[in-house]
Amino acid sequence: MIIWLASYPKSGNTWVRSIVASLLYSNDGDFNFDLIKNIKQFPQKIYFDKFTEKTGDFSEIKKYWIPAQELINQDNKIRFFKTHHINCNVDGYKFTNQKNTLATIYIVRDPRNLVNSISNHFSKSVEDSKKFLITSRFIAGNEKNGEFKEENLKTLIGTWAEHYNFWKKSNNLLLIKYEDLIKDPEKELIKIIKFLKQFMNIETSPKKNSKIIETTNFKNLQHLENLGNFKENAFGNEYNKKKFFYLGPENKWNKNLDFKIRDEIENKFFNEMKELKYIE
Repeated sequence: MIIWLASYPKSGNTWVRSIVASLLYSNDGDFNFDLIKNIKQFPQKIYFDKFTEKTGDFSEIKKYWIPAQELINQDNKIRFFKTHHINCNVDGYKFTNQKNTLATIYIVRDPRNLVNSISNHFSKSVEDSKKFLITSRFIAGNEKNGEFKEENLKTLIGTWAEHYNFWKKSNNLLLIKYEDLIKDPEKELIKIIKFLKQFMNIETSPKKNSKIIETTNFKNLQHLENLGNFKENAFGNEYNKKKFFYLGPENKWNKNLDFKIRDEIENKFFNEMKELKYIE
């Protein structure tokens, strides 16, 4: 059965994945980027090769979302998967279902703070990054400037609001806000541990938890990336790769976001942002 780590792009999925990987796949909580290799991404080409050769065709791939997950789940083991895919139903084909999904950790971030992160990650202007958020769209794996890795298939993400609204209906859901991770990572780690204990055995201790928090904080992840240890960072050339861990807690919309763009985002996503208490 699958436990999803689901989020809209640039919302903190890799941060939460690092925390979960340290919790589950290390003895002492000391994080390194090899640990997150235990949490794969879905959809990926490898999971569809047995079903179709047309892995570049979304209309074909959608037919095999569920069969691919059924194949993954044949051994009845619990597996974690990262996804940016919307939890949708397209032409009668569901992205996932209760038979294949055990639980979901959904990570959400204030869309006003996503603008600069998307601009950096996808090499877009601030205006185009705003349009990225408010326009339903696909992304293709680690796409940057039209390039993408073949193993990462087309991912339907919708708008920021569509993404949140579809996933929030999931059974066995834990909602993690990026802003709460910044404010009190220990509290959020305890929430994650308590949630996962409903479905699996978790071996941890206060000492291990402290090490998880220490080694997965933004500055340390940024440091590890600067050492060249993170291979998922944004495309650039060999000598000038864009930073994946870019601004983090220093990305504050009220200091760096044009008020016209801010107002457009707030008007577009008013209901969802109010529900999440991003606006009053």
